Amino acid sequence: MFAELKLNERLLKALEALEFTEPTDVQKATIPLALEGRDLVVSSETGSGKTAAFILPTLNRLLQQDAPKSGTRALILTPTRELCRQIVKHCKQLAAFSHLEVNAITGGHDFKYQRAIFRKNPEILVATPGRLKEHLEKGSADFKDLEVLILDEADRMLDMGFTDDVMEIAASCNADRQTLLFSATLDGQQYLTDSLLRDPETIAIGDHSQANANVQQKIVLTDDEKHKNKLLLKLLETQEYDKAIVFVNTKAQTNKLVGWLKYMQQDVGVLHGDMDQDARNNEMNRLRRGRIKMLIATDVAARGLDIKGIDLVINYDLARNSEDFIHRTGRTGRAGQDGLAISLITQRDWDLMARFERELDIRFDRYSVPGLEAKFKGPKKVKSSGKAAATKKRDTSDKSGKKSGKKVEKSKVRHRDTKNIGKRRKPTAAQEAEAKSAAEKWGDGFSAAPIKKK
Repeated sequence: MFAELKLNERLLKALEALEFTEPTDVQKATIPLALEGRDLVVSSETGSGKTAAFILPTLNRLLQQDAPKSGTRALILTPTRELCRQIVKHCKQLAAFSHLEVNAITGGHDFKYQRAIFRKNPEILVATPGRLKEHLEKGSADFKDLEVLILDEADRMLDMGFTDDVMEIAASCNADRQTLLFSATLDGQQYLTDSLLRDPETIAIGDHSQANANVQQKIVLTDDEKHKNKLLLKLLETQEYDKAIVFVNTKAQTNKLVGWLKYMQQDVGVLHGDMDQDARNNEMNRLRRGRIKMLIATDVAARGLDIKGIDLVINYDLARNSEDFIHRTGRTGRAGQDGLAISLITQRDWDLMARFERELDIRFDRYSVPGLEAKFKGPKKVKSSGKAAATKKRDTSDKSGKKSGKKVEKSKVRHRDTKNIGKRRKPTAAQEAEAKSAAEKWGDGFSAAPIKKK
């Protein structure tokens, strides 16, 4: 029970209103240590409740003592605008019965408006590194009073090239702060851990290298893009789902697929990195409110997107690596619910799919759509042709039986060269004339035999 974690009564009231009664494993392990003020490095699988695991102890700390004249007291850095927006929403829900103010600083919004947010000194800021660094350079932000710095999805921030920005932002913060680093994987985090945290406690819940066990994994074999489109349309028509996300690998493919689905009378949304923030928010709200049932998205929606009712994920394009695959399929099967993930596999995807099975310790169930079976049935097994004996090396030994090490070329023997072996050749007319002249000169001792020239 959350009451056993010794949280502030206002937070317990908010948890009750949200009908959260039992903390998850990562929350049980993280919250007590965070309440003690320890620096933490936390790794847990997607959908395990990491967000509340760092919000609750942070809010509890800020509620213990008021600081009306201080600047920002808690800063949460996230890699994407969608994740930032999601955290702000969750933070406001948990702080609903308190006076604590929460605000966001991300790209896609007016810079002057955001400078006004800094002047209001909200207790909690949730920001993306790129835009926050701009405000630091312009002198808008001041983190000298900061009490807690939280890095969420730290691995993703490193992958996106935000390492220098994060280090610069951390350097501007109060050196006596508490630092919490949350990630889906601990791989590659050592540099941040050594540079930003003081004697941190490491918490690893579950196997972050495995896919969510609540998600059923299926594959459908496909031949080409035209075949993929037909399969996708049929799957969306025949599968039972409340909300679905279809993942593709490129922005261009996203727009192309959305255009085709709309041509086929499908009401779909779209989400990719080139859209401005207002357009992104609009598409997300359409999905949340049930105005559309499906969203076509790039990996920008693979992390931090927590929308209730997503029970189907389709990989139109297979993810490029196992980590992105985990985050994509982790959009469903959240909070203990069941989910379904279907991946469309071409011949080119087969080896990558097999690698995911090994790395993630999962087994894909093969599924076929009646009437749309693929010509590709999987890689063919190569059988021995029996020609191995014919390709053995020629014997390169010489007459003495020793190996010469050189390849012996077998000369070609023609029939016309062998049919007269042992037979005497008939002399030519010139040879006969020469022999006759010699016989007349030297006597009968010379015959008309062929004369060899030296």
